Amino acid sequence: MRERPGGRPDGTPAATPGDTAAATAPHTRTGGSHRHRARAWAELLRLPALCTVPGDALAGAAATGARPTSRTLLAIASSLCLYEAGMALNDWADRDVDAVERPHRPLPSGRIRPTAALTAAGALTGAGLALAARAGRPALAVAAPLAATVWAYDLGLKRTPAGPLAMGAARGLDLLLGAAATTGRTREALPSAALLGTHTLAVTTVSRQEAQGGSPLPPLAALATTALLTRLVTRRPGTPTDGRRQATPHIRTGPRAAGWPGPEPQALLTTALGATYAATTARPYFHATLNPSPPLTQRAVGAGIRATIPLQATLTARSRGTATALLITALAPLGARFAKKVSVT
Repeated sequence: MRERPGGRPDGTPAATPGDTAAATAPHTRTGGSHRHRARAWAELLRLPALCTVPGDALAGAAATGARPTSRTLLAIASSLCLYEAGMALNDWADRDVDAVERPHRPLPSGRIRPTAALTAAGALTGAGLALAARAGRPALAVAAPLAATVWAYDLGLKRTPAGPLAMGAARGLDLLLGAAATTGRTREALPSAALLGTHTLAVTTVSRQEAQGGSPLPPLAALATTALLTRLVTRRPGTPTDGRRQATPHIRTGPRAAGWPGPEPQALLTTALGATYAATTARPYFHATLNPSPPLTQRAVGAGIRATIPLQATLTARSRGTATALLITALAPLGARFAKKVSVT
């Protein structure tokens, strides 16, 4: 790291006579140091992006027709740990590249030591697997390959053609983790996992050129992918593809029938959430297609990450998880608020 003229190795200005009073207040400096360290770790772990994680497990549980349970909460906690492990490991693996392209990042700027980031990645991975084990063997059977995919991506696959596929697989496995933890089954959740993984694949493909810009093809492909996914997730399950309407809609009976929304409210909510998903990414992707410069590409990537939440909510709503879908949706403004303070890319 470069040293500023007359400054310290950490880039702060050298002391002046006017700093004498501050030097007599060690508690003030300590408090400021703690805030700076907390800020550095928030940047390393990209904390606002955490809001995109709980919806994976919740959508997975909804895809199996089950409501969230305590085991779903364990799956969410496991997902959060594994997600943050990937963030810490990502910056550790990219520390030399970031020293050139993003010298302000916590590791190249010297605010966090590389060994601390690597240790955090290992500890978070262990915690994530332990939490999955608490949720049951089926959950651990999904969390283990998820953790392996995260480490394989950061340490080797990231800069290969298989990188976006690995990221898409990781997000899909995260959704399956919620299904496995809640019910012990994953088969019913495979379609939702594939749709969410496809979205992640598109965003990751765009992100590969966010530092230096590049071709307009990735954001254009992501725009087309968003349109296709919106069509797929808003189509009512069981709707014939030849345009004919079903003669008799499926109606739930029994004591729990009153707790389920009718087909029309469910369809309206699913459509509204699907439209929100499309609107979140359409303009940024379009602008990045017209001008694939680093700023516009980074904006497109950020929009793609934020769009994960309405997509999760749409997948949940179409599985009749109305209340859960609304809960996932509530995470969006929270993530947007924190993203103003800490970047998600």
